[in-house]
Amino acid sequence: LPKAATSGSGGDHLRSRGGTVFDGVNWPATATVGLTVLGLFVAYANNLRLEKRKAEMKFLSDQLQYLYGPLFALTQAADEAWNSFMSKCRPGEKYFFGGKHPLMPEDFKLWRLWMAEVFMPINLKMEEAVVQNTHLIEGGVFPDSFRDLIAHVEGYKVIMKKWSTDDFSDQESDHVSSLNYPDGFNEDIKTTFDTIKVRHARILGRQFHDE
Repeated sequence: LPKAATSGSGGDHLRSRGGTVFDGVNWPATATVGLTVLGLFVAYANNLRLEKRKAEMKFLSDQLQYLYGPLFALTQAADEAWNSFMSKCRPGEKYFFGGKHPLMPEDFKLWRLWMAEVFMPINLKMEEAVVQNTHLIEGGVFPDSFRDLIAHVEGYKVIMKKWSTDDFSDQESDHVSSLNYPDGFNEDIKTTFDTIKVRHARILGRQFHDE
């Protein structure tokens, strides 16, 4: 007679030290490994997200600290200085040159004084901020206004060199740069500065929330 089937044969569940085995697979151990791998992947993705946010935060902070923050402060100071200069030296006029009233020798002298002591130092600081921080320019494209600002400042260096050697006359051409201060530059700087500040605050808020 054939022998009766014994416990643990063919159709029964197989047992091993690692746990229950179905069809030769240790499912509890497999599930543990799967959960471990999933946990590692989630942790990696989260760390990657945090590192990306930190990098973006640093870039925005550098933009504010080294480029757009200084440019905003300098353009505001330049506006205030210009308004003060015009109210004292050319009251009622919109422009220093080409106004309703002809310029006198003392007007040119005042222009040279304010240019040397007030406006040019501000111009030089703006030029320096741009030239030394081109990697922080918003959008990664060098704006025409930045190019025009540099050309404007460089033109005044030539003019002021002539002043230092008394090589000039009381004519407008001997007192202004070959390229005007770029139109809309101050407003563009303010707009970009405000935009970056908002993004910076938003990311900072998310960072505090995560912590």
